[in-house]
Amino acid sequence: MRVLVAEPDCESASSLRQHMRRHGYETEIADTGAGALGSYQEYDLLILDLELPDVDGLEVCRSIRTTSDMPIIAFTSHSTELDRVLCLQAGCDDCLVKPFGFRELVARIEAIMRRIRPRAMRSRRLSHGPLHIDRDRREVYLHDTHVKVTRKEFDLLQFLASRPTTVFSREQLMTEVWGASLPGGALGSNIARTIDTHVGTLRNKLGSSEWIITVRGVGFRFGGVQQS
Repeated sequence: MRVLVAEPDCESASSLRQHMRRHGYETEIADTGAGALGSYQEYDLLILDLELPDVDGLEVCRSIRTTSDMPIIAFTSHSTELDRVLCLQAGCDDCLVKPFGFRELVARIEAIMRRIRPRAMRSRRLSHGPLHIDRDRREVYLHDTHVKVTRKEFDLLQFLASRPTTVFSREQLMTEVWGASLPGGALGSNIARTIDTHVGTLRNKLGSSEWIITVRGVGFRFGGVQQS
């Protein structure tokens, strides 16, 4: 199982990753909220420190919950009942108070995965008509033919395909797929063109502009639902 640990403290993150890998979890670290938001879709579980340097951990959780039901275990140094309630209301599946024992963390991971594994296994592959997106292998197939895509092209396509009826602005795509905000001015225009370029390339590779629909004045949505 692939685990992402969002932890700004290098020493704590390194120790946790070492313990997780010893127990067979493929574990990587994100030291910022933006880093977690930019890569969480590649993992099966998020372990989230609520005290991140750039984005409030509760906001990270709420943002992920708009597009994903991946399990999230949060940890915090605040031990009040209100802190734990806010954590769960934001969408976390569990909340631990620091310091916590590693065996307790593993037990909580196993308990959560027992509950969600059937659901998670079903959701690892997205299918819309002839288009199949394998999240485990990060591969795309159209009419059973492998479509070669770059890392960000895959991230963009699977993000849109996971919410096929939702229209996303360029600002939302930049935050959710690229893990960054969209600035104003000339720089913002250049970044927006980067998104447009990725959309155009995906359309070419998939052989039709109907897979990603432009909603004029708003942004983009996945269009494959019409071809299911």
